[in-house]
Amino acid sequence: MYLEKINIPSDLKQLTIPQLEMLSGELRQYIIDTLANHPGHLASSLGTVELSIALHYVFNTPDDKLVWDVGHQAYAHKILTGRRDRFATIRTYGGLSGFPRRDESEYDAFGTGHSSTSISAVLGMAVASQLQGLTDRQHIAVIGDGSMTGGEAFEALNNASISKTNMLVVLNDNGISIDKAVGGLSKYLVKITASHRYNKLKEYVWDRLGGNKMSDKQRRRHIGLIQHITFMAKYAMLGAPNLFEALGFRYFGPIDGHNIEELVSTLEKLKDLKGPKLLHVITTKGKGMRKAEQNPVVYHAPGKFDAETGAQLTDSNKSLPPRYQDVFGETIVELASQNSRIVGITPAMPTGCSLNIMMRAMPHRAFDVGIAEQHSVTFAAGLAAQGMLPFCNLYSSFMQRAYDQILHDVALQKLPVVFCLDRAGLVGDDGATHHGVFDMACLRCVPNLTICAPMDEHELRCMMYTAQLPNQGPVVIRYPRGRGVKVDWRCPFSALTVGKGRVLTEGDDVALVTIGHVGNSARQAAQILAERGVSVAHYDMRYLKPLDTDLLRQIANKGFRRIVTVEDGVKQGGFGSAVLEYMETINNTTPITILGIPDYFVAHGTIAQLQRDCGYDVDHIVAAAVE
Repeated sequence: MYLEKINIPSDLKQLTIPQLEMLSGELRQYIIDTLANHPGHLASSLGTVELSIALHYVFNTPDDKLVWDVGHQAYAHKILTGRRDRFATIRTYGGLSGFPRRDESEYDAFGTGHSSTSISAVLGMAVASQLQGLTDRQHIAVIGDGSMTGGEAFEALNNASISKTNMLVVLNDNGISIDKAVGGLSKYLVKITASHRYNKLKEYVWDRLGGNKMSDKQRRRHIGLIQHITFMAKYAMLGAPNLFEALGFRYFGPIDGHNIEELVSTLEKLKDLKGPKLLHVITTKGKGMRKAEQNPVVYHAPGKFDAETGAQLTDSNKSLPPRYQDVFGETIVELASQNSRIVGITPAMPTGCSLNIMMRAMPHRAFDVGIAEQHSVTFAAGLAAQGMLPFCNLYSSFMQRAYDQILHDVALQKLPVVFCLDRAGLVGDDGATHHGVFDMACLRCVPNLTICAPMDEHELRCMMYTAQLPNQGPVVIRYPRGRGVKVDWRCPFSALTVGKGRVLTEGDDVALVTIGHVGNSARQAAQILAERGVSVAHYDMRYLKPLDTDLLRQIANKGFRRIVTVEDGVKQGGFGSAVLEYMETINNTTPITILGIPDYFVAHGTIAQLQRDCGYDVDHIVAAAVE
């Protein structure tokens, strides 16, 4: 009823508070109904419906700048800012991005796909407005879903405290990141919100003023008084200044993040206050959908589900190969049971990378350090320096956030840390912020690293086994999102010869030289070429560093008509570049074609669609071979 009347945020200002409350129910149901058939990040955005409405109702967006940290909590924001009719295209090829993007809407003030960046960005915007004389412009960062555990958020808070700029940080506290929130900050926020004396006083003041018997008019009249009394009581009971006030922010809250009336009233007061402010709101991840509230980890991004019951519509085919992440999770438990030095580390992604398998089996040897990639790497380095053997599991695109630590804290000291880079290559519908396509080019130039990529589950197990053997130094193992190729994947462990590739098929006309899972596409291409009478040799190099130069010399000397390299990473500086560089040193004259990710940021879509666009799917491999 009301949702159909809202195209842009200014339309909200025509509604009353009761109408906004009705709108929140419609908006939440619209998100549920849409994502049931068009999978996306469900639970996070259900928890920010009222907050999204209140922010756009109170502030003058897009002139006032609103930045959503961990952008997967911004679906309600997208719907309210002129994208309702396209919302069903979310995360699909050519459709809306799953995250805020500056080139998608003027209401997306800053692109956010990773985490903990919003306060830094908003501080920069606020300083720019100050320098430009735009003193009335508001700047709001909504940070939540565990992103306050990221170090950059505290760096920004520390810097903002001395800036005197006009900015508001909204801390969306739902006790969850993607998995359950961990660490001291989470416990601190619970202390603020769970004080028995504080909450008892809030209830007492509410009841004395009439409580639920108050009319809407009385409630609106008294809400400011209630907030003032409870704010004062909070300082008296919990102590002042609190952490945020010690950093120079005026702290307000906690308040109910699902109470539009309270949100609007509070935000109206705060927008007139100058300087840095922080509003602490309490929300429920998955709000309004019973199953998502009960299990926000599963319903963070549940895939397709029944909109009425919430039941997931999963593929029940038991004959499918396993996901690479599950092979990692099961394998590290096997290895750790044999090697007492092995420990597992993940920055806030135990379910996403399947380290939760080890956490259940060996809770004292598996660590979730929060959304803190840099810390996770140096923490691993400290463990390794004292004789442990850490397996540090990072998503490939999140590894980029810890590049300095990999270089200086691990590689420079030759410490035996095993980096398992999940989601390497194109990841599909999460898009440019999450494609793991830069790791080979980034890491190939770092001394002391061994870098390898399995073509299948058996190779992953053997690479993990080899990495934990004595005197291996720091090792990087990259593998893709999704399923492998072998249903029967539990092979016995065997040590690989580091830096040596393998010959999969012999041939005379064309050499396909691959690394990692994309070798399976090359294998299909080789079969098609053979049916066309083209004799194809296929080489799985296994290792990017050290590169198997003996095998490359054999390839160069064999007299192929063309050499085609294929990788699931950027072409510039990656695997193909390494092959080309070596071939140049031995004066190879065979033409070489490099297939991989072109020099642009790849959008979102299915992996098959994106591989086609990037030019290294099966058809393009065949075309390159017969060129």
